[in-house]
Amino acid sequence: MELIKKNIHMDRIRAEAVSQFTLEDDMNIPESKPDVSSLNLEKGNVIIEEIKPGTDMVMVKGMFNFSILYHTNEEGSSLVGLDGRIPFEEKINMQGVSASDNVDVTGDTEDLTVELINSRKLSIQLIITLNAQIEEVYDEEAPIGIAGAESVEYRKVPVTLAAIAICKNDIFRIKEEVTLPASYPNIFQILWNNISLGDVEFKAMEEKLTVQGDVHLFILYEGEGEEHPIRSFETTLPFSGVLDCHGCREGMLPDIGYRMGQQDITVRPDFDGEERTVGIELVLDIAIHVYEEEETEIISDIYGVSKEVNTVTSKAYLRRLLSKVTGKTKITDHIKAEAGSAGILQLLHSEGKISLERTQAVENGILLQGSLMVRVMYITGDDNSPYAGMKAVIPYEYTLEVPEITEKDLGKVRGDVEQLQVTMLDGEEVDVKAIISFNTTVFRNIPTELIKEVQVTELDMSKQGSLPGMVIYVVKDGDNLWNIGKKYYVPVDKLRRVNNLESDELKKGQKLLVVK
Repeated sequence: MELIKKNIHMDRIRAEAVSQFTLEDDMNIPESKPDVSSLNLEKGNVIIEEIKPGTDMVMVKGMFNFSILYHTNEEGSSLVGLDGRIPFEEKINMQGVSASDNVDVTGDTEDLTVELINSRKLSIQLIITLNAQIEEVYDEEAPIGIAGAESVEYRKVPVTLAAIAICKNDIFRIKEEVTLPASYPNIFQILWNNISLGDVEFKAMEEKLTVQGDVHLFILYEGEGEEHPIRSFETTLPFSGVLDCHGCREGMLPDIGYRMGQQDITVRPDFDGEERTVGIELVLDIAIHVYEEEETEIISDIYGVSKEVNTVTSKAYLRRLLSKVTGKTKITDHIKAEAGSAGILQLLHSEGKISLERTQAVENGILLQGSLMVRVMYITGDDNSPYAGMKAVIPYEYTLEVPEITEKDLGKVRGDVEQLQVTMLDGEEVDVKAIISFNTTVFRNIPTELIKEVQVTELDMSKQGSLPGMVIYVVKDGDNLWNIGKKYYVPVDKLRRVNNLESDELKKGQKLLVVK
């Protein structure tokens, strides 16, 4: 006798670890740049360049790329843009890792602070958090049938599963360009830029994934001309495209995460040869997980009629989709300019970045706690420092509704800033209103004892001899036809037939005739 098995494809995080460290460096202003009189804005991102796993550890090399906008009192433009890089190397302790493992590492920044040491030197400090994990796809072998001549009884249970169909990383390139309106001066140089994505959506189609969304672009630039006027330009560009995805089919469930990787902004001549066209090239790093729901029947128990049958089982977790949910929350706050700074004359640009610091399963939902980092650029009334920036960290708490969720069901939650509106209240304070959207796909891991092997031996005659050839059995609490048949080595169908049962439902005290 042999079990007929079905491979169920599953995925899991086999190992993960987090490392946090402080990065500090002093930067000398390049000779080609003028002196710094005051700092305006700063931003940066982490680039992972090399991941080298070893025994129970991972070495990570990377770069922190940053941009700084500052004022100068020297002749020419009052605003200057400055870019720089700080290399780092960090060891992450990660139990169970070996040199052959494929480890994925992502990096985030916190508390970026830039201070003025003197007019030619800056101090840069920040905290970098590295998240490392090993994801793997594996098969659970589930018994779905029996091949062989032995007379055995087996029962099946129906299960609805969410099997992993596709698990891979890919990249998606976005190339867009926009030409400045006629009323804007030509571009001499870009001083500051910000690129963000919105309304990004993935859909599963036949052998492909479709991608669509919006690119939000802001640039602050120095225009051509003797006075080098400073101008800002902001626009939204829709994009769409296709990712090849072998094995993908319409109706499958995509659970896809993405991060912006390389970003390039270039100034190009328009049809008249003037520097008025802005080209954008973005690379999205995409983690693709596509699941397929299927219904099947798995053998849960076996017993022999003419032979002694014993089973060998092992514990497994079978996954089913619990819920795919989205939710939104509103954040409001006021931000004040630093004491002693020039007043707010006009708002130029605002941007927000969400951080998700804690997720916890609660009754019928997931409690989310984190913060929204808001940066605001504005025009001041000070001719010596006509531009300024301010930032604030606004905490939030929100419960994403997921009925029937438990702690073991927690899925990966993703958050985005859907809307951000900043308005002036007066010359020192602004009002911030933001809408943050969250989405997650929650799976339930069902603990199951899967039959891995069946051992068939001859009947124990002494045990058989102790059982009566015929008996009237009185049904007790918890009894069913299966355990009664298993106890007396009688097929379930025979119990139904002998007792003229129209259903498998039994009542306490009911009498059954059992014929061996």
